[in-house]
Amino acid sequence: MTRTLLLVIAVIIIAVIAALATACSHAGGPAGVHAPADGASSDAPTPVCASGACLEPPSCAVPAMGTTDCGASHESCCVSPEVPGGTYHRTYDPVEDGGPVVSADGGPTGEADPATVSGFRLDKYLVTVGRFRQYLNYVTGPTGAPPAAGGGIHTHLNGGRGLANSASPGTFETGWDANWNQEIATGPGAASAWDDNLTSCLAYSTWTPTTGSQENLPMNCVNWYEAYAFCIWDGGFFPSEAEWEYAAAGGSQERAYPWGSTDPGTTNQYAIYNCNYGGAGGNCASIASMAPVGTAVLGAGLWGQLDLAGEVFEWNLDWYASYVNPCIDCAYLTTASDRAMRGGNYAGSAINLTASDRSFYDNPTDSDNVIGFRCARP
Repeated sequence: MTRTLLLVIAVIIIAVIAALATACSHAGGPAGVHAPADGASSDAPTPVCASGACLEPPSCAVPAMGTTDCGASHESCCVSPEVPGGTYHRTYDPVEDGGPVVSADGGPTGEADPATVSGFRLDKYLVTVGRFRQYLNYVTGPTGAPPAAGGGIHTHLNGGRGLANSASPGTFETGWDANWNQEIATGPGAASAWDDNLTSCLAYSTWTPTTGSQENLPMNCVNWYEAYAFCIWDGGFFPSEAEWEYAAAGGSQERAYPWGSTDPGTTNQYAIYNCNYGGAGGNCASIASMAPVGTAVLGAGLWGQLDLAGEVFEWNLDWYASYVNPCIDCAYLTTASDRAMRGGNYAGSAINLTASDRSFYDNPTDSDNVIGFRCARP
């Protein structure tokens, strides 16, 4: 083999390695979590780097119902569109069809509590039963464990310190607390305990101990700790309340609903709410009133996320409290009684579907049939 040929082969190898490194280059996120290469589709799942390879988030790594067949296009349930950063008002009166009088510029009124949000990714779909099943396969397996202390921080922000704590200026996110480990049952003997907890919502529980027909329904009946642990295991974190609302409001557009100002109607095209789905006639009797994630295709937000209104309330990172100003990549992180949740639910009314509504919150140890979650990523 000539020296010239060897040189050509070496150049090719170096180019391939460089391309792979770019495709899995660190984006300032949590250890092991990386962004797609420049130019990669924002509709692709945000990959996780492991042993030098770019992989789908673990909850979608195994082809199964509820992991690789979400939405009208039967795509990966881990698709995570980019939400570019910006500034908006967390408090505003939405302008709806037949709603309040608009301001002089045609936009929302009563604007207050501005917040600046850096770019991030927010999963297109709510976490499904099928994805949560992959987590339980891990956490009840021989190597199952709670998240590592400090996991789940927005380490792409504030020089790695994460979100600023609006309740205590000069302090930042602390991530998973080892004191919370008691909330996460682990090991082979824990499976029955998980089954008991996740089916405690009875006829309204989406979880089934064995794979069944509900894998594409949103996972419900999980408390805040269980949901947060899932997102950390899946290579992500919880969105702050400001991040979640920014995505639902369409940023500075400050939309009435994630899709705009059109009335949601009762035909399940924009949102699953008020027991309209499943032929219940406005009277929920079971999870038959909950639709597979992504069913309400006209309800997509500005950046493509579905079910930001309806289906299930979504746990957020913040403790629930009055807004604190200023807010630049902030969250309320000083312990209070309840955690924030947003988005309305399959049995709730239309007012809860508005992007600015924050009338619901709950103790983080509680679980309920109307509460689910989705993950965010750097």
